[in-house]
Order: sequence, then C-alpha cells, then structure tokens
Amino acid sequence: MLQEAKVDGDDIKKLVSEGYDPCHAVYIHAQRLTSIVAEQLSMTKEARQYAKVVGDAEDTYMPSYPPISPVTTSYFTMWAFFDVLFGQSHETIGTCLLRIADVSTFPVWLKGVLDAMQRSRMGLYVHCGTEGRLVRLRELGSQQVLLCFAPTGYRGTEGEIWFVRLLPPIDARFDYHVIFTTPYIVINVGEREFKAYLDRERGRLGTRTLPRKMEPTTFLMKHGSMANHWNEYIFCAYAGHQNDAVFLTGIPDIKESLPHASAQIGA
Repeated sequence: MLQEAKVDGDDIKKLVSEGYDPCHAVYIHAQRLTSIVAEQLSMTKEARQYAKVVGDAEDTYMPSYPPISPVTTSYFTMWAFFDVLFGQSHETIGTCLLRIADVSTFPVWLKGVLDAMQRSRMGLYVHCGTEGRLVRLRELGSQQVLLCFAPTGYRGTEGEIWFVRLLPPIDARFDYHVIFTTPYIVINVGEREFKAYLDRERGRLGTRTLPRKMEPTTFLMKHGSMANHWNEYIFCAYAGHQNDAVFLTGIPDIKESLPHASAQIGA
C-alpha cells in the first residue's frame, strides 16, 4: 500500500528548497502519504461506508476554492482523512494509518506527525494581534494565546474570529502552530454568539456516548452533530473571498443568519 510513497525526508527537503516553511513542509509530506493510504483503503470492503460519505460530500460541496466552492481543498482533505468516522470502532483514515505505522518501519518522527494530524480539529479562534510573520490566536473559551503561521499569508486584524485547523510545532525547535487550512474569517458574528451556539450544541449531545471518551466541545469541532456539519456551515455561510482567505457569516443553527442556508444545521 505504501510503495507509492517515500517515507523519508526527500519530499520535505524539496518543499523547503521551494520556499515552504519547514513545519508546513513536514505536514504536507504526511498529508501526501495519508492521501495514498486513503485512496487504497477506500477501495476495500471495510471502508465502503467511508467511501460513500466522502464521495457524496465531494459531489455536494465540490471542494476547490471560491468561486467554485467555499469548501476549500485544504479544509476538505483534512476532514476526509482525519475526521470522518466509519465502522463499528469509529475509525478514521488517520487511525488506520497509525495502526499500519505500528507494525511497519515508519520512523518515530513521522508517527508523531501523523498522530498530531489525527488529534487535530477545526476551532474558532480570536485574533489577538501579530508577532513578526506570525499571528496570535486564542481559542474561544480559552485564555491561552498561540503563535500561528498562516501559509496563505493572510494576517488579518485583531478581534477577527478565525475558523481554522491548527497543527502543533513538529518539535522543540519551533514555537509556532501551522494553520493547515485556508483561513475562514467569520464576519459580523461575535465571540459571545459563538459561545452560546456551542452551549446549545453541547446540550443537544445530552448523554450521548462519544467516541474514545472525547470531550464534548472537541467532538463537536472535529466531527459535528453529523458527518457534513461543518461542510454545510461553510457552504451556507459563504460571504466572499480573496486569494488568501475565505469569509463566512452567521451561526450554524440559526438558518436566517446564513446567506445560503437551505436547511437548519444540527436541528
């Protein structure tokens, strides 16, 4: 399955030589490897459920970049590889790859990178200013401010709400996270409104048993109340774009707040 992929540093060195940030390059390499595994696994009987969910989502949301679709490829692939649950044990392509890594000759550093990608999720962050080339982001409900690198070059302005996926520093030499999706910037919606929305979603979960004893907010931001929860939000909330960012507006479960809503999400 992995013969098509080179599990070494050649791809990373090439990316860095082309001007990519080193942390970003490592994650790109791991994503390319995951893509090969996803393609192979999706053809197996065990992953039929996965193939249908992702295939139907591709047909519905046409991941690319505006104006074709606000569901960007960088967002969609991470969702497809690391968030879509399938099977009785609630696997993802990422957890399957990590199992393969445990019984193969994967280097330890690559296992760590893949584990970080599997643990990652989308989040809502408040822009807290910039520091050189980096953006300072604080997740809603947290006081911790993280230094983040945005590969698209978008730096934004203080007070903005960003809907993005952060990947942690690859090792102790680096002190910043990588924003591994095109930045989604939510306009005309405040932190208070989103906090209230997340409270409502946690209430809807009730006593539901969550996979791997996941904390409710983490589950909601990673998996949503249904498989296409965040795909649908992005699609319905689209409010414009530029070459380095996509703009959204509205609250997921308030239909009238979404410019392109055809159904109430999570209802």
